Amino acid sequence: QVRLAESGGGLVQAGGSLRLSCVASGRTFGFGSYDMGWFRRAPGKEREFVGGMRSDGSTTYYSDAVQGRFAISRDNAKHTMFLQLNSLKPEDTAVYSCAARVRSLLALNIHQYHYWGQGTQVTVSS
Repeated sequence: QVRLAESGGGLVQAGGSLRLSCVASGRTFGFGSYDMGWFRRAPGKEREFVGGMRSDGSTTYYSDAVQGRFAISRDNAKHTMFLQLNSLKPEDTAVYSCAARVRSLLALNIHQYHYWGQGTQVTVSS
């Protein structure tokens, strides 16, 4: 069992930045073998893919909505993944969650992840 905990959310003005963290605990000896993803859910909307990274960090993929503004990184030794959010817009307001699954051939934006965090709120004011 892997538990994921996000942190770093908050209230920020449009154009500002935040850095979210996702820390894995529990059965983390294989953290380096997990593909990781970030998702978000805005009020009244479906959950949407934000970005993801392969287990070895070789590949990252972002949604068109955040491409060029957000960046994912990971520190496998610390069982942690990060999401840097820059040039934030009010439409980025959502609960951001991280997810993990054992390395697979599934595309990173496919929502079939084994483990999910509770999420952290990001609110961007205009």
